Amino acid sequence: MPIRAARASLRRMDSDFLIIGGGIAGVSAAARLSELGSVTLLEAEDTLAHHASSRSAALYEPRYGLPPVVELSLASGDFFRAADGILSPRGLLVVGREAEREQFEDETVGMHLERISAEEARAAVPILRPDVTLAARADHAWDIDTDRLLQGFAREARARGARIVTKARVGAIARDGAGWRVEAGESYRARILVNAAGAWADGVAALAGVRPLGLVPYRRSMARIPAPGGHDISRWPMIFGVGESWYAKPDAGALIVSPADEDPQEPHDAWADDMVLAEGLARYEEMVTEPVTRLLASWAGLRTFAPDRVLVIGEDPAAPGFFWLAGQGGYGFQTCPAASRLAADLIGGRSPEVPAALVAALSPGRFA
Repeated sequence: MPIRAARASLRRMDSDFLIIGGGIAGVSAAARLSELGSVTLLEAEDTLAHHASSRSAALYEPRYGLPPVVELSLASGDFFRAADGILSPRGLLVVGREAEREQFEDETVGMHLERISAEEARAAVPILRPDVTLAARADHAWDIDTDRLLQGFAREARARGARIVTKARVGAIARDGAGWRVEAGESYRARILVNAAGAWADGVAALAGVRPLGLVPYRRSMARIPAPGGHDISRWPMIFGVGESWYAKPDAGALIVSPADEDPQEPHDAWADDMVLAEGLARYEEMVTEPVTRLLASWAGLRTFAPDRVLVIGEDPAAPGFFWLAGQGGYGFQTCPAASRLAADLIGGRSPEVPAALVAALSPGRFA
């Protein structure tokens, strides 16, 4: 039975919709789906957003990613602009050396950046080395208050009666008549199962007897260092090396630096690899005058991508009632308003607000 005809036997279910995963994808979906019926969300950890969602660089840069990702990010813009206190100005700056000019020029065009002089770049970020001769900037980048965004969606979901259950690690999934039964300490039943399990999404599919899509988690490491040279960095933009070979972002008086690593991993509670972190910090140091003398903290998260690096949103073509909301990669926060709305539109049988071509580009049916 297709999703749009799913309401016929809902009285026999614990919930209309059961969401597995308490990151930003699952929590935003819970808020949207609570408009349509009863919702239960299961999160394996003690708190929401324990994994990738709590370890994000937290930037809304809608021109970042492949065309379907950019389109979904742009479609999220109205939500962000209307939300109180979610976004704050940051801007971004891409810097490089003369040997990187060809790739720099491609990125300048692709990300809609404005080329500026090296002197202008150093006026914005005084620690750039003299041999950093290539620079381009954009104002279309904002910090995201990720906790405020996540908790806002959670409050919205709970206000409509959604149950958000933590410490609920899924051990088994089976079809139960017209719906699904999930064992996670207790037994949960629902007509529609939403797979928002992040790095564990393919594993959830396998438990449900649904063909995995080939989602791969990749480690992304971060280091927090003191403000370089004692500068007031509060107004510095987010800084990228050409080819995203590293990046740095001001955060509460300190600087977060990442090697922008992408090492495939098995799903787990990730931590930074010391050697990878050291190599990334060395790339950063090659571009600045202030060496890294100590770390305040380090951590890592898993960014999970589909084989084509585009999000997966839609009902599995071979498993009615099994809905994918996965493969967010590094775009989960900046796409979640439009992604969750699309999920609710598809599940509720409504015409999506985004174009049909984008719906097709995001559908799991593209892998069939």
